[in-house]
Amino acid sequence: MSRVYNFSAGPAVLPEEVLQEAAAEMMDYKGCGMSVMEMSHRSKVYETIIKEAEQDLRDLMNIPDNYKVLFLQGGASQQFAMIPMNLMKNGVADYIITGQWAKKAYQEAKMYGKANAIASSEDQTYSYIPDCSDLPVSEDADYVYICENNTIYGTKFKELPNTKGKVLVADVSSCFLSEPVDVTKYGVIYGGVQKNIGPAGVVIVIIREDLISEDVLPGTPTMLRYKTHADADSLYNTPPAYGIYICGKVFKWLKNKGGLAAMKEYNEKKAQILYDFLDSSSLFKGTVRKQDRSLMNVPFVTGDKDLDAKFVAEAKAAGFENLKGHRSVGGMRASIYNAMPIEGVEKLVAFMKKFEEENTK
Repeated sequence: MSRVYNFSAGPAVLPEEVLQEAAAEMMDYKGCGMSVMEMSHRSKVYETIIKEAEQDLRDLMNIPDNYKVLFLQGGASQQFAMIPMNLMKNGVADYIITGQWAKKAYQEAKMYGKANAIASSEDQTYSYIPDCSDLPVSEDADYVYICENNTIYGTKFKELPNTKGKVLVADVSSCFLSEPVDVTKYGVIYGGVQKNIGPAGVVIVIIREDLISEDVLPGTPTMLRYKTHADADSLYNTPPAYGIYICGKVFKWLKNKGGLAAMKEYNEKKAQILYDFLDSSSLFKGTVRKQDRSLMNVPFVTGDKDLDAKFVAEAKAAGFENLKGHRSVGGMRASIYNAMPIEGVEKLVAFMKKFEEENTK
């Protein structure tokens, strides 16, 4: 069977070259006689893999020396607790609620201190990003938290909020490495890798060193302290070794593609093809305010649930997988991460045009 066009929101499409390389190395990694899945995380061979992965990520994102890169487990959702446990020195944090994941992080933070929702777009099913130029940032806030790209709702912060000098913490799970980023604007930038970088099971945390300390909330488990992992170079316990190895391959793939500036250009081109069609279509409509549209996740609807279901079924039969939208938005969603080739988007649009002709009276 040939490969389908996989529009899943995550775990998601990976570069074919990376999968082929991993397949070729599955039985014997570079002459060591075993798979990366089988080797000790304390071995010299694995040490090279994780160190190279970190260096390549630092190169791609221009990560300054005063930031640590941590390869952790527990997904982005575990960070919802880890962040307040480690950063809530004053016991106060401000959250900007632009979707389900930011809301979950906010609710989690309430267990550890005073969490304030200082802006929200819940009033319109998170279909826009609120104006964050002059928010009521708490004077004693330890940090301001955002989810930068909203996978479910297809919105993206085009400008970072004015945190009025407070530390910015951002979940970038679904826009990680899709465009250049100024790491110095963040105290913590983190994300699960299963959307744009690798297989599920790894979360990458990039954290400024002054935010890592022994001074954490009482009762914070050893494994949920950033210091534990920073001091041990992400090898305090057995890391998600194979997942990190695949991430490392994706970092090299991105470097070969010309880095993040080149990826941004490619992603804009892909998204434009789909958004231009949605804007001109008489059947399909995008659900997001234009200026807040994500390059990675594109939700759209026909306005008729039965027709939406028919589209998803026919698209699947034609080799376009995982186009069903999230239940909170309905309709469809095409996730077009870095590894989605441009022809995948072109073919999807051609299929949508055909479907529109056949289903418009």
